[in-house]
Amino acid sequence: MDPRSEVLLRQVELFGGDLLLAGLPADDLLGRLPAAHGWSWHAGEHAALTARFAGRCRFGVAPDERPFAAAVLFLPKSAELARYLLDSLAARLPGGELYLVGEKRGGIESAARQLQAFGRPRKLDSARHCQLWQVTVEQAPALPVLEERAQRYRLQATDGPLEVVSLPGVFSHGRLDRGTALLLERLDGLPPGDLLDFGCGAGVLGALLKRRYPQSRVILLDVDAFALASSRLTLAANGLEAQTIAGDGIRDAPDGLAAIVSNPPFHQGVHTDYRATEDLLREAARHLRPGGELRLVANSFLKYPPLIERHLGPCQVLAEGNGFRVYRAGRER
Repeated sequence: MDPRSEVLLRQVELFGGDLLLAGLPADDLLGRLPAAHGWSWHAGEHAALTARFAGRCRFGVAPDERPFAAAVLFLPKSAELARYLLDSLAARLPGGELYLVGEKRGGIESAARQLQAFGRPRKLDSARHCQLWQVTVEQAPALPVLEERAQRYRLQATDGPLEVVSLPGVFSHGRLDRGTALLLERLDGLPPGDLLDFGCGAGVLGALLKRRYPQSRVILLDVDAFALASSRLTLAANGLEAQTIAGDGIRDAPDGLAAIVSNPPFHQGVHTDYRATEDLLREAARHLRPGGELRLVANSFLKYPPLIERHLGPCQVLAEGNGFRVYRAGRER
């Protein structure tokens, strides 16, 4: 059981009614709170919850339309996303109870101050290195419009400017990160066929791939619903069409790809986690057609070349700078 769920269950008498659990972990909390339903924006956690509690959890950037008498937000890593989520929940809870739970090292105490906009928050519990806060929503905000919380910037690419639309919580929100910038310089010469932007974030790579290779089918895959929504907005802002897929890693990608291009994620919540990238390197060959290739950027200190060569083939360094390297490896025919 996740420690945040354990803290909730210490106050289980508060959570017997129609309750929305927003951003809930994939544990047994729904089993312990039979009147509750969930809202998840993490595809992997949602899949695990749906397998155990069919019909009781929604995936996306908004909860479903069913009413709820109270809500618990499991604090996300991004402060901007937390503000959007708290406003979204409080807008639907005038006079109701809004709870916030999170790890101390995740910033729960500073996040709890945001509850002051809705009423008088109070700390209910502190245990398992977590805190639980509650507020009665006396001043409900207007329901926020997600697109109005977006940050937009223009990227000057070799084939013209690209409009990027970044939503709260998405990697490198509102700016181009250095790793992606380096990879963008090495997108030429990809083999013809289906192209995958793995861990698409705001859709920078996927949009540029579609513009540079208009005859190719381009697929953008991410575990996060807000990233996929950002990618769709970026594609639309540039008059481009591509497929977006919610998936918990490379196993959810299609087969027969001509290329996988990625600035792969290695952070999950407040913890560092390299599993998604390591799985990508181990399994890329299964999703590439013969002659297909993997092209990715990663921090220079990460020892990825031996893993790439073990599972795919000879690894070439295409570029290096600002603490990053761009790697290329092809699947042998």
